[in-house]
Amino acid sequence: MKKEVKIGFIGIAAIALLFFGINYLKGVRMFQASSYYYVEFTDINGLAVSSPVFASGYKIGLVRDIQYNHANPGHVVVEVELDNDMKIPTQSQGELVTDMLGTVKMNLILNLGSKEFYLPGDTLPGKVNNGLMGVAEGIMPKVEQLMPKMDSILHSLNQLLANPALSATLENTEKLTANLNVTTRQLNQLMQNDLPLLTNRMVTIAENVTVISENLKGIDYAGTMQKIDSTLYNVQTLTNKLNNKDNTVGLLFNDPTLYNNLSATTANAASLLEDLKAHPKRYVHFSLFGRKDKTEKW
Repeated sequence: MKKEVKIGFIGIAAIALLFFGINYLKGVRMFQASSYYYVEFTDINGLAVSSPVFASGYKIGLVRDIQYNHANPGHVVVEVELDNDMKIPTQSQGELVTDMLGTVKMNLILNLGSKEFYLPGDTLPGKVNNGLMGVAEGIMPKVEQLMPKMDSILHSLNQLLANPALSATLENTEKLTANLNVTTRQLNQLMQNDLPLLTNRMVTIAENVTVISENLKGIDYAGTMQKIDSTLYNVQTLTNKLNNKDNTVGLLFNDPTLYNNLSATTANAASLLEDLKAHPKRYVHFSLFGRKDKTEKW
């Protein structure tokens, strides 16, 4: 065999090996039966050929081709190669998901409630799920609207931090904290030392109250009330007698004539005493001589 023929065979073998190696690295199964389906999107969001296709998190195939649908402008048809044993229920759909690194993959959202299945070559509807990237894109306009407010808040915060009153407030806060610590220690000492004594005193007071209560239980309330009633009756009787003119005390309180006579007698007695003080010889002289005469007769 000529040298050129050998080189040709080696080159063909190398090209074939390279072809199979590239397809193997892409995930293309050269010698395994596969089924082909189509998924139609309005935006493939950067999906590439050989991108994996998953169902329930398990890889079931890959993207074989991507074509723009000229018959239906604004739509892109993606051809996917799936395991030959894969059955896709009707009303299932393809979903494009973008991860944090920007890699796009396709998930088949299977309608497990359906008993009918798509046939190979059928077209499934598709949708785009941007995931966290989509959420971030939705938030960005709101963040841009908030930026002026954030700048104003930061400016106000800087002014507040530069205000000397803040330092004074922090110093006062430190003093307040120190005072609170002292109060806490004093309270702990009170709880440890004075509170047990106070508790013991309270227990003693409670015991004394119990004793007083027991003593009160032994009081004859019925007899005491009877004595009170008797006393009140006597007071009522005395009051009635004072208001009655049939006795001396009653006359004294109720008869003005007797009162006037007593007043006149008192006035006369006072007048007599005044006269006695003014002229003692008029009364004492005769009394002394009379006694003297009796003595001389003896």
